[in-house]
Amino acid sequence: MTSAPVASVLDLAPVIPVVVLDDAADAVPLARALVAGGLPAIEVTLRTPAAMEAIRAIAAEVPDAVVGAGTVITAEAVAGSVKAGARFLVSPGWTEALLTAMRDSGVPFLPGVSTTSEVVALLERGVTEMKFFPAEAAGGTAYLTSLAGPLPGARFCPTGGITAGKAPSYLALPNVGCVGGTWMLPADALAARDWDRVESLAREASALREPRRS
Repeated sequence: MTSAPVASVLDLAPVIPVVVLDDAADAVPLARALVAGGLPAIEVTLRTPAAMEAIRAIAAEVPDAVVGAGTVITAEAVAGSVKAGARFLVSPGWTEALLTAMRDSGVPFLPGVSTTSEVVALLERGVTEMKFFPAEAAGGTAYLTSLAGPLPGARFCPTGGITAGKAPSYLALPNVGCVGGTWMLPADALAARDWDRVESLAREASALREPRRS
């Protein structure tokens, strides 16, 4: 069965878990726990040798998950990720070559930005959905609030240093569609393969979004 295409990564859930896996055998139970907790969009970062196999496993065995690849920084990684089953791509930054490869991939993508000029350059190229990284270090909610007025066409997934306590203030901003984070994936829970705890933390994260102001 072919998975339905993803229209917008930013609208899948309020939080995208940013997953780093050392053992691909953990991918399926972890993804099932996140989906059960209400977080279907799962970013598997290409930071470990197990990442591609983890993406393949989730794509094949967890049909309710929307698995994506993160830390995508080369055209080769774009092609390999999509071949493995990634349904969206996330990069920490972008170049013309990487942007072209992501555009040509046929799946949604979030190129990373941390400056106003980078945002303007992407808008000039017709890209309106972006990753804001590293969010806290690059200015946090104050910076994103400042961008909303002059650049209303840009929407963001802030990632980097965001916690359960900080997430609601990001999610309340009109130019933020979702946030990325790891707090629902504590290292001790992953080491113990405590998927029930992961599901519980995911459920809390999925309920974080504050009502939009009219």
